[in-house]
Amino acid sequence: MAAKKLIVKKQTEKKVQVKKKNEVKVTGQGRVYIAATFNNTLITITNSTGDVVSWNSSGAAGFKGTRKSTPFAATTAMENAARKAMEKGIKTVDVYVKGPGPGRESSLRGIRSAGLSISMISDITPIPHNGPRSKKRRRV
Repeated sequence: MAAKKLIVKKQTEKKVQVKKKNEVKVTGQGRVYIAATFNNTLITITNSTGDVVSWNSSGAAGFKGTRKSTPFAATTAMENAARKAMEKGIKTVDVYVKGPGPGRESSLRGIRSAGLSISMISDITPIPHNGPRSKKRRRV
């Protein structure tokens, strides 16, 4: 009988370096993108080059179910996102609104109440120019 040798590998501990998030360069000018759907309102605040500074939504603001789709939820989400962006240095914003939801106008009021000044408002809701394919002709 041959004696079996046990080979023991020494465990080496590897140190994992945690990468620090890169700070976004912020000037005083920024952009606010509002996506107002019937179920939620999504808000993204970027700097002038398009890098995200802060974001929020009605769901992330703590609203659930049908209360997410209310104008009050959109206002609360906008105020929270605008406060974060103002801490990083944004003062004036261009606003781009997309979608038909109830949070369209109320989120604009939230920008003003948070203290940001609006330099431009633009509606970028996608509108089809030719629509869907029509139904086939009826044969009798």
